[in-house]
Amino acid sequence: MNKQKFIDKFLIAFMILAVFKIIGIAAQLFHESFWSVVGTLVIFLVVAFIIMIVITALKDKEQNRKNSGRKGSGSGNFYLETSLFDRIRNKYEELAEKYIAEKDYKKAAKVYMNLLQDNFRGAKTLENGGFYNEAAAVYLKKLNNKSEAASCYEKAKQYKKAIDLYKEMQQKEKVGDLYKELNDLKNAHNYYQMVADDYTANSQMVKASLVYSKKMELPEEAQKILLKGWNEDKDAFNCLNNYFANVFDVKKLETEIQNLYQKTPSYKKTIYLEAMKHEFKKDPKLQTVIRSIAYEIIAEKVGTRSEIINELKHFNPDDNVILKDISRFKTGRNKMLRN
Repeated sequence: MNKQKFIDKFLIAFMILAVFKIIGIAAQLFHESFWSVVGTLVIFLVVAFIIMIVITALKDKEQNRKNSGRKGSGSGNFYLETSLFDRIRNKYEELAEKYIAEKDYKKAAKVYMNLLQDNFRGAKTLENGGFYNEAAAVYLKKLNNKSEAASCYEKAKQYKKAIDLYKEMQQKEKVGDLYKELNDLKNAHNYYQMVADDYTANSQMVKASLVYSKKMELPEEAQKILLKGWNEDKDAFNCLNNYFANVFDVKKLETEIQNLYQKTPSYKKTIYLEAMKHEFKKDPKLQTVIRSIAYEIIAEKVGTRSEIINELKHFNPDDNVILKDISRFKTGRNKMLRN
């Protein structure tokens, strides 16, 4: 078969397929709105016209090549076909971009899905155009992408549909958030409790406390879980630091600092000292109590950890004398070690 016959048959085959497609679209008139079907017909007529132009141009190019006397080859056929499909694809891309520029997102999505066979870009185009339910349907049915579908249902405020998908994906916090949007606080708290329990089981006490305080609005439960983390050495410093951060009354904070220190075992006092460096900066009213605790810890630990003497400067930031005392202590310590 020569190239001319191949091109003619290709054109005929395409036109037959186009006719069947148009017949199929017309059959949808009973199920879709009139203008929706008309829009689809227009797309295919434009596409058919584009393809005819491309094929005609390629035929002319092939004829000119023959007239120039160059010999054909198998690779020539391949080049012809590749060039044809590349040009058609580029025309489809241009058509989709034109529809997007005109904010006709549904037509652009049809070009991506039906002509370019790119369902993801089709769904994303619908989503960008605000057609969230339609986009969700494409994500689910054609791409099996539950995460994107759930996100679209959420944007469409179809919370129950989104909840079902988030449950399937075991995204418990999102389920709780959406139940909260529906003002179903009982179910919201049930799912938040699951999230907090999961964090606790994984020793992520600070994250668990944030669920209690921010999501469930239970500050006392948040403090309990932080104390549990401190007492059980599960991210101890961050638990203690966050525990103090949640006490906003200065007098109460002073009492908490003193009481917790009295219960702190010796091996954790250096961690407590580190936390005191943060608390010292909060309020001048706390500084006397905190400085006293710091001195006590430093005095207890200096025999085995001489470098801890440097911590004194954090509790006396404006005292130049203390800096000189630290320097003298370090010099004397070094001399003693050398001897």
